[in-house]
Parts: sequence; C-alpha cells; structure tokens
Amino acid sequence: MASGVLGRPLHLRELGFQRRERKGGVRASRAAQGVASPDSHVKRIPGKLEADVVVIGSGVGGLCCAGLLAKYGQDVLVLESHDLPGGAAHSFEVKGFKFDSGPSLFSGFQSRGLQANPLAQVLDALDESVQCASYNSWMVYVPEGDFLSRIGPTEFISDLAKYAGADAVREWKQLLDAVIPMSAAAMALPPLAIRGDWGVLSTAAARYAPSLLKSFIQMGPQGAIGATKLLRPFSDIVESLKLKDPFILNWLDLLSFLLAGVKSDGVLSAEMVYMFAEWYKPGSSLEYPLHGSGAIVDALVRGIRKFGGRLALGTHVDSIIVENGRAVGVQLSSGLSVRARKAVVSNASMWDTLNLLPAESVPSSYRDKVNKTQQCESFLHLHLGFDAKDIPEDLEIHHIVVNDWKRGVDADQNVVLISIPSVLGKELAPTGKHVLHAYTPGTEPYDIWEGLDRRSSEYKKLKAERSEVMWQAVERVLGPGFDRNKCEVKLVGTPLTHQRFLRRKRGTYGPAIRAGEDAFPGHSTPLPQLFCCGDSTFPGIGIPAVAASGAIVANSLVSVSQHQELLDAIGI
Repeated sequence: MASGVLGRPLHLRELGFQRRERKGGVRASRAAQGVASPDSHVKRIPGKLEADVVVIGSGVGGLCCAGLLAKYGQDVLVLESHDLPGGAAHSFEVKGFKFDSGPSLFSGFQSRGLQANPLAQVLDALDESVQCASYNSWMVYVPEGDFLSRIGPTEFISDLAKYAGADAVREWKQLLDAVIPMSAAAMALPPLAIRGDWGVLSTAAARYAPSLLKSFIQMGPQGAIGATKLLRPFSDIVESLKLKDPFILNWLDLLSFLLAGVKSDGVLSAEMVYMFAEWYKPGSSLEYPLHGSGAIVDALVRGIRKFGGRLALGTHVDSIIVENGRAVGVQLSSGLSVRARKAVVSNASMWDTLNLLPAESVPSSYRDKVNKTQQCESFLHLHLGFDAKDIPEDLEIHHIVVNDWKRGVDADQNVVLISIPSVLGKELAPTGKHVLHAYTPGTEPYDIWEGLDRRSSEYKKLKAERSEVMWQAVERVLGPGFDRNKCEVKLVGTPLTHQRFLRRKRGTYGPAIRAGEDAFPGHSTPLPQLFCCGDSTFPGIGIPAVAASGAIVANSLVSVSQHQELLDAIGI
C-alpha cells in the first residue's frame, strides 16, 4: 500500500474558513488555536481521566493497537489532537468533494487467514470490514512511453515486451521465478503473531514452525537459499540474479520507493517479496475503499467503540508524565492530566515522541540514537475538485508520472502520483464531478521551506512554483479538456503543512532506515510502560506495516493465553 500525508485543518484555513478564529469570543479563539478550557476537555473525553492504556495519536497504527486492546478487554483511551481520527490516512470534505489526505493505493483487504494483509487481520479480529472495488491496472507515464500497467503474473509482461524489449521480459520472468516462491516463507509468519516478550516463542515460533518448514520444503534448495535474503536489501536478490536491464532496475527502484520511501538497495527484501505476492500472483488485484480511505479509519473506530474503547478528538497531548522512571500518563494542553494504569503508547514519530518526554527522563544514548536517525523528505500535495464534463470517461483510478529515470525516483520534482478515486467511488464527488489527489511521494526537501511565514508572499510564491510539477502531471493525465482555472476546489499542501498540522518533525514521511545498514526500532523504550507504534517502529513505513506495529504492541500488553485465543479466533 502506498502512503501520503496531509492534515485536515489546513484545508479549512487555506479556503478562508476562519470564522472560529475571527469571532466567537475568548473561548472560541482558544479552541481554534488548539487550546481549549479544562471543562471542554472533560466533555471531549468519554468517561474518567484514566485508562489501562492511553494511546497518543489516532493514526492507523494507534487505532489498530487500541482496537485490539479493546478486543482484549483492556480499558483503552485514544487521544487525538485533530477533529478527525486517522492521522495521515484520514479523509476530509470540502464543498461536497471527499478527499483522501494520504494513502490511496491499497491491496489485500479481502484476504483472510494466515497470509492476509495485517490490516485485514486486525479488521477481522474486530469483526469489521471495508467495502471495496477491485481493479487490476494503473496508468504509467515514463520516458519510454505511456502504458497501462496491469496486475498479475503475465499481464505486465506484454507491456514490457512493447516498451522495454525482450531482455526486460526475460529478466522479469527470472525475477518472478525467484521471488514468488519466497513469498511462502515471507508470509508464513503473520505479524499478528508477534509480541515483544519471550511469549513470542509460543505465539509465533512454535505455532508457525510447521508452516515455515513446509514453505521451505516447497521452495526447494534454491528457493530456501534465496529466502535467507529476506532480511537483507532487495538489491541483494537483484544482484544475485544478475539483472541488468535499465527499465527493470528503474521499475524495481520505483516500486521500492513507493512501498518504503527508499530504493531497492534500502528496502527489506521481505517487504518487496510480500508486495510481489499481492501484485503478481495469479488472481491478484488492487482494491479501493468505495467510501474513501476514511472508511478504513471509520471501521477501526467502530471496532474500538464496539469493545468499550474510547476516542477523544481535539485533545492535544503536551507531554508524557514520568514518575519514578515509569510512564504513568499524559499532560494535556488544557492543563488536565490523564493517568495510564498499565502503559502509554505513542503513535507519534520517534522524534515527536522524544519531544513529549521530560529531558531528564531519557537516557542520552536513546536521545542520541533518535536524533541521529535520518529522516525521509516530505510531500507536496494537490487536491482538486472539478467538473468531469470534458474529461475522458475511461480514466484509471491511479496514475504515476516519472519525468527522468536518470535523476532517480527519489529526486525532488521528478515523480508524481495521482489518484482519482471518484472513478470507482462515485459518492466521493457531486454528480458529474471528480476528486483528484496528486502528490510527490516523500521527495520534497524541507530545507527550502524552513522558517517561511505561511502568510507571506514568499511562501505563496514558492507554493505556486513547487506545485507546478503536479499541475503539469495532472494536465498530462486529464488531457486538453481539463482547465486548472475552472477547478471548484484547489488546495496545495507543503512540508510546513505536515509539520504544523500532523505534528511531524520537519514534515517528514518517516525514518529513512536502510535495510542491511540499520533496522527499524522495536516497540519498547528505555522507560518502562512507554511503548511506540507507527512508521518509526518495526516493520516500518506503509499501511500494512503500521497496522502490524500497532498489533504487536497490543499483543505485548496482554497475556500469552489471550493472544493465542485471538489468533485462534481469526483462524491464523
């Protein structure tokens, strides 16, 4: 699943909807600034100002963690700064157009059982589902030409033959022959079986040893040897196969970057092998939630509340309370505190979590490691609402534009992703209209934006200049019938948007951790009772990964027997 990020409050302000800031007295003004009175916070938080587990942030990782904890019978409370849950994956509405703020490319929602997508397994545990439309292609605009890239083992080969040649076809077949058998090993141990203590020997090692052994036997000696590279960079597999075709190498870098924010020499082989299994096996398809990415968030929230969990919106956490070296709760911007009897779980990034902690409570070694971790760059976003009258009727839902392979897929202003979800989800736009989300995927440098006043002419000029690459990509996709001046909704988001509204340090996509050089941190911290989930933790960046991280933390906070019962209940 690909990802992108944006926060809803930006859109209201950029459209000029600032009524709360301009009128309504002192209380309204404080609320608009994210500082509410203690009384309003008490009303926002259902129940008592305490819980077994307090979760900071309602991103997908935090919601998955909270949902499973509620399912386990824990008293869990999620605290979210914004007025909508979902973090980078929420949806928002402007003038009847319903936009995805981030992720738009999904697969694996309908899968069930041992090899299901981690998010699908969490939803299954919560007895929730998401209504999706299935499709099997997306449009690609690359220097070699424009073509419809199809999902499946043989469909893509015909595209390669036409646009890349016989060598590319031969190497792609060679890659599939090597990688697809490895998927049995990559998927034989479901992330939901993992926990952060020695109980993992029971819930994972012993429970799935037979399926792991069976997968190795089925792969044969050569496949089993290849599977030993699953925890190495994917480029190791590519190099071992002696793949050299330029298009194949570029394509693999592109898929790697979309998946994890790094090229093939930095992405974990297991992640790529898992993706190949979802995209290039017989019967593969992509899926899109008919009601937008917000439908995923809604399903997780329903699951939390169904089992007695609580969610408080518009409730900002200022700091984590540490007493006697243990995390025991959180301090809110209102001045109120919420106590955590068992644990505090942070769904914020590693850098933002660090900033929530009292400086004296954090070992210098931990602080130094976090501060030295390299960050991915940020995003530019373009959200549009427009009339479909003069737009081609046979539009694909997804489009990707690569301007120059030589610059690299991680170069700024080089790759643009475009999603037009109203192609499948008709209710996402008014009748006869389309919604569109274009973005540069984690390649926008923060440095050129740093220190700018968002109200200044300099900031507005830079937005216009830097967003032009997205406008040109959109015009290429939609054809001559599209007129940017006639769009009913036009919203541009910048790295400062991320930093301000999603509270992401430097607006980052997440840690730029390269496989083989370092590993994503685990979920525990030097402080007892403080845990972390989300894209700063194992398994990493992306919707399936953050869902898995939330599940691992939830599992770690309950007994092995409860964990085993859950695995039995969802049939894995």
